[in-house]
Order: sequence, then structure tokens, then C-alpha cells
Amino acid sequence: MNEFVRIQKVADAQEDSVFLWGARQVGKSTLIKNLYPDAKIYDLLKSDEYTRLLRRPQLLREELLSFGQETLVVIDEIQKIPQLLDEVHWLIVNCGIRFILCGSSARKLKRIGTNLLGGRAMSVKLYPFVSAEIPDFDIIRAINHGMLPRHYLAINPQKRLEAYIGTYLKEEIQDEAVVRQLASFNRFLDIAAQCNGEIINYSNIAQDCGVSAVTVKEYFTILQQTLIGYMIPAFTRSKKRRAITAPRFYYFDVGVANHLLHRFNMQPGSVDFGHAFEHFLIQELVAYLGYSESNEQLSYWRTASGYEVDAVIGDGRVAIEFKSTDEVQSKHTKGLKAFAEEYANARLIVVSMDRNSRMLNGVEVLPAMEFLKLLWEGKIC
Repeated sequence: MNEFVRIQKVADAQEDSVFLWGARQVGKSTLIKNLYPDAKIYDLLKSDEYTRLLRRPQLLREELLSFGQETLVVIDEIQKIPQLLDEVHWLIVNCGIRFILCGSSARKLKRIGTNLLGGRAMSVKLYPFVSAEIPDFDIIRAINHGMLPRHYLAINPQKRLEAYIGTYLKEEIQDEAVVRQLASFNRFLDIAAQCNGEIINYSNIAQDCGVSAVTVKEYFTILQQTLIGYMIPAFTRSKKRRAITAPRFYYFDVGVANHLLHRFNMQPGSVDFGHAFEHFLIQELVAYLGYSESNEQLSYWRTASGYEVDAVIGDGRVAIEFKSTDEVQSKHTKGLKAFAEEYANARLIVVSMDRNSRMLNGVEVLPAMEFLKLLWEGKIC
């Protein structure tokens, strides 16, 4: 993957210790090896490394005491042995050693009250690939394969996705001992996929899963804390129209949602492609706001009367609608125009499969590839 230049540089690790969070297979280990090839690495996915440090966490301190203050140490999958964080804390304070602590979930650490280093480590996040990181980026491939590095690059990602979901989305949850009824949770994963990109109704999902609404809320919390999914909140600052307040849910990668929904080989013009098109572009916005350390929130807007905008940036500064059509028409801008009645200064954008950029009744129509280029140049939000 050397030809791919990741946007996340983990620059804080040059001076401080860092927690690097990201779902499995987003490329954390490869990134760190490329950025810091001389770092000493402890990989807790290796069974022998895991076993000896689980048995005697103090081995970490004993082995690193002889290293100098400029030493950089990487511990991969730190959540697997939370007890190591006490040793890490001591080594930071007493020896000046810097650490990059990689993990796919902070949930287990927080749940058992683990030492999170008292603010002595910065937190940064690595997302799946984004379009700006891939030479000759292919949006149709991205929408079908997803943006996890191994999946995007694969000729046929289906077997890898099946293994990923079977091993990570299910066994990882069980390994963290956060779900007692694993069968119900596995069913919930499929139902959550059916709700992907939709407004969440906990009671309806609970009925489908055969569990309580309280349990469903907890399941969604687990998906968020293990970095498997995220909620997009509703934009509720409507002045003239009553706004829906429930959030929308998205899996962290469109390829994962595709596999759970049995969406394969999608082409522009299909309903499935339209849903995946929106998910992919939301995924890009989430990553952009994360990498740029923006203070602006991403939300969506929907009114009780049915007007809708897929993405709202900040306090209504930018409103974006995603339409996979190859020719945006006035009917596709109704939600944006309604939003503009309340936020007259909002920048209105429709992202589509149109061939060229144009203006339509005060709304910018941007081809998806042009939108992505402008987004990563910092010219959208």
C-alpha cells in the first residue's frame, strides 16, 4: 500500500503519546509501520505476545527500562490487555517514553475503569480509505466494495467481507463480553443494516429482534463504541417547520452494509445504488470533518411534512442532498429550497452523477467526483 498516501499522519506522536483508534483493517498497523519504521512494536494479535504480556504485564516495563527518552513504542490492539496501561502510564511519567496505542475499541477500557493515562495521550482516529488517498479513484468500485483497504483493492471482495463480518463484527463483540444474547445481537446486526441510512425507531427494531427497546439502544451504543457504526443526529433548529429529532444510523463502511444487505454489483440507476451512493458520500463527509478536526457537526434535516436534506454542516451553513441520478431536476431540490426558506444564507448543493457542474434555481449541482475533489481541498465545508 506504499503508493497510497494516508491523510492521517499521527503527527502528535512526534512529541506526545497517542491513542490511535480505528475499526479493524482500516490500516492502522500499516500506517504506523510506514510513518515510524524504527518504532518498537508489541502486536497483541500475535498469540505468543498476547499470552506472555497477559500473564505478566510488568514485562513491558522491564523490557523498556533500558530504552532512552526518545523511544517510540507501538502497542497494537491495546484493548486486549487493559492492564498494560498502568505500565504505560509509569513509563511515560518516569522514563519519558512515547507510545502509540492502537485500538479498535475503547469500550472495554472504559467499561472496566481502566487507566486512560489521565490526559497524557492524545486521541486520533483512522478511517477507512477516502477518495483523496487513492490514485485513479473509482467511485463505482468504492460504492460496491467499500473503502476498507483490503476490500477496495480486491477483485472480488465478497469472501473477505464475509470473513470480516463473521470474525470481527460478531466474534469481537463476544470477545469483549458485552453481549449476553449473541444470537439476538447477530440478528440485530442484519436488522441494523436494513435501517442503514434511515431514521432510527427503537421500538420497531426491538419488535423485529425480539428484545426490548432498551436493549436495542444498548446494541446501537455498542456499535458506536466499537467503531462499527455511527449516528448522524437530526438538525432540530428549524424555525418554521417541526423537525424530526431521531438520529440516523450508518455502518462505518458502505461495503459492510452492502454485504449485510446482499447488495452486489450495483450500477447507477438502481435503487440499491442510490442508497449506497448516499452512504458512501456521508462516509467521506464524516472522515473529512474528523481529519480536519472541525468543530462543526454533521447532521441531517427532515420535517414532519416530509421535506428532507441528507447532510447539514454546522448551524446550517451548508446543506447537501445526494441524488444518484445522472440529471438533477427541480424536483430533486425541494428539500434544499425548503431549508433555504429558514436559512437564507445556506450554501445549497446537490451531489449527483451529472456529467458537468451547473446552477439550478440557486442550487449548485456537482458531479460526485467534482464534489469529492472540492471537499478534500477544503472548499465545501
